[in-house]
Amino acid sequence: MKILILNGPNLNLLGKREPEVYGDQTFEDYFEALQSKFEGIDLEYYQSNIEGEIISKIQEVGFSYDGIVLNAASYTHTSVGIGDAVKAIETPVVEVHISNTHKREDFRHVSYISSGAKGVILGFGLQSYDLAIESLR
Repeated sequence: MKILILNGPNLNLLGKREPEVYGDQTFEDYFEALQSKFEGIDLEYYQSNIEGEIISKIQEVGFSYDGIVLNAASYTHTSVGIGDAVKAIETPVVEVHISNTHKREDFRHVSYISSGAKGVILGFGLQSYDLAIESLR
């Protein structure tokens, strides 16, 4: 089984950015723990701050991988293009968010990704990724 974890803008700053919201662990450290926890799954990780690169990555793996765990971050609420890419592929996508976006600003209550996703997991901190991987097994 092959799963891509795809993170959007500013998630490269985890561990530094707003630790009261996102925690104090870097994603790279967390990803190592995920790889150990899910040894039987080939996990890959990709992060980009650029919308077009995220769309290209979805298209690249969207017909050959077994799943995509997607945290499009702020693009969730603005990118019709990423939403369309998710709808265009065969690989199931689980949308994740570290924070509970419904407890935050009103603009974060809208997702252009959810309608094309297998499911949405939010508000469980980094454990949201664990839950998404479990759902794709």
